[in-house]
Amino acid sequence: MMFYKLISKHKREKLLGANLSENLRKQHNKRSMRVIKGDTVRILRGEYVGIEGKIEKVNTERSTLSIEGVQREKIRGGKVKVQIHASNVQIISVNTDDEFRMKGTQKAKEKMTKVKKGKEMKKSAVKKKELVKEGET
Repeated sequence: MMFYKLISKHKREKLLGANLSENLRKQHNKRSMRVIKGDTVRILRGEYVGIEGKIEKVNTERSTLSIEGVQREKIRGGKVKVQIHASNVQIISVNTDDEFRMKGTQKAKEKMTKVKKGKEMKKSAVKKKELVKEGET
């Protein structure tokens, strides 16, 4: 499976998509989204079906995810993280720290209004100072 190295990085990002749960579909008006570190996912296929956990690591080269609690025992002892392909999971909750990802959502709109209010207040303070100076002279 060496064909992953032949695909350019921006096209590999498309392979990291996973479908959203019903409530997230309605909330974001999307069917699927790119998976990032910090998202909570449910495994839908394979040996670990039904397990939910947070994503610890994303391997963009192979489109696989490392999920909390998904481990396999080694023969000699010790545990190894099992890599799950991004297409075999469903996103349950979204990591909202990434501003680019949350660009069109309600949280981003609230941030923008707070920033605008702050700028308006600074402008009005400057105008008041100018008016005071004009009134004195």
